[in-house]
Amino acid sequence: QLQFVESGGGLVQPGGSLRLSCKSSGFTLDYKAIIWFRQAPGKGREGVSCISAADGYVYYTDSVKGRFTISRDNAKNTVYLQMDALQAEDTAVYYCAAHKYPPCAGWDLNEYDYWGQGTQVTVSS
Repeated sequence: QLQFVESGGGLVQPGGSLRLSCKSSGFTLDYKAIIWFRQAPGKGREGVSCISAADGYVYYTDSVKGRFTISRDNAKNTVYLQMDALQAEDTAVYYCAAHKYPPCAGWDLNEYDYWGQGTQVTVSS
């Protein structure tokens, strides 16, 4: 089955850090842009960050700029999301997905495939 497996979520206090991992299962990441989405309780799925395949361009939604860092290791078929200075508003289930082409395709989740089960991030004191 072609999908991602997300991990690294958990409970953290405000101001803390987490590092999420997203590993592909059944396919390689070499030529695919990878995106992280999140879905908070009662809200729709929101694009958080995207990394292109060929040139490494990265994109962040405004609310996480300066706090989150996306990176990829194609040899390990894994993408990471380093999250620092976490806030209660970051509480959500975090998912990753792939675009079939190297460049990121914006925040439209319909442009991305191979969704995993997600990993829960809870920021609370």
